[in-house]
Amino acid sequence: MPVARAVIDELQSRDFEPVVVPAMGSHGGATLEGQERTLSSIGLTEEALGCPIDPRMDTEHLGISAIGGEVHHATAALDADGVLAINRVKAHTNYDGEFESGLTKMLTIGLGKQVGAKSVHEQALVEGYEAAIESAFEVVTERSPVLGGIALVENFHDETAAVEGVPVSALPDREAALLERAYEYMPTLPYEDLDVLVVDRIGKDVSGAGMDTNVIGRYEVLNTDDPDSPAIRRIVVRGLTDATHGNGQGLGLADVTTAAVTEELDLDQVYTNALTSGSLSKARLPVVLPNDRLALETAVTTVGPYDPETIRVAWIRDTSHLSSFRVSEALAAEDHDHVEVVGSAPLSFDDGTASFE
Repeated sequence: MPVARAVIDELQSRDFEPVVVPAMGSHGGATLEGQERTLSSIGLTEEALGCPIDPRMDTEHLGISAIGGEVHHATAALDADGVLAINRVKAHTNYDGEFESGLTKMLTIGLGKQVGAKSVHEQALVEGYEAAIESAFEVVTERSPVLGGIALVENFHDETAAVEGVPVSALPDREAALLERAYEYMPTLPYEDLDVLVVDRIGKDVSGAGMDTNVIGRYEVLNTDDPDSPAIRRIVVRGLTDATHGNGQGLGLADVTTAAVTEELDLDQVYTNALTSGSLSKARLPVVLPNDRLALETAVTTVGPYDPETIRVAWIRDTSHLSSFRVSEALAAEDHDHVEVVGSAPLSFDDGTASFE
């Protein structure tokens, strides 16, 4: 939010009249109210930003891309005299390429709203994400008032490490260098293979896929191979973030979850996201158990003969916060240059709910 407010303040000081337009495709259930709520959940309100927010979902058809895709763009953005995107440059959760998640993607998929996002994703399943986004972006730059954007790169601790203004003429090429920096800072697990990964929470505020596919080593995308590492045999999801408002897209990346998680799901949001992106597998339900205890028992006993001294388990808050996490004894005993063991705590259960207190 500080970056967005700083940009708005600067524009207003130059006598411009900025308006914020959500560039989030089908997020928020592809509704005006849902997108406004999504912004509010991360502190982006009209009061905090100091300018109006126009969350309209209607679009205009800009034309056909070079590979045959329909290109749509938010009417709210087209009503402006100029469009300046503000977004993180980071690894995409569905593919790897010269440019991934960043300004180019937001100006095409994000500002395409639900109908535009769906069109680009449909082309991506056939032509590949990079080709689909770049060809749509060419139409956007020709027929909309896009000026460029403010690119952000975040470090391992989810803090802003770099801010750079990028003119539209430098997109998408400039994103390659920024993406390289983002990969250097990207949170990852220090293990090539795990028997079980326990994730306390997933959500759209953590990753577009609920949990970062680059961290867990699973894309689950048609015509795309999964990353080579890490290899994780079982993933357990214990909850959703408050800010995701029931959008559990990405739960299908897990193998096991609990009944409490499924009770939080807003399937309208989950399925809207899945149908727009074409990532149906991410919306599937994994094995659902009554509580944490049974979920964990199921995970550790379905990877081979269970041995508490050798089982390789990591337990994280979410895939964006990896500076500290819990591990099983076997992992704690391993020697890693960037891992420091600071203590131990027994795992206990209160009526089936896990706790380290």
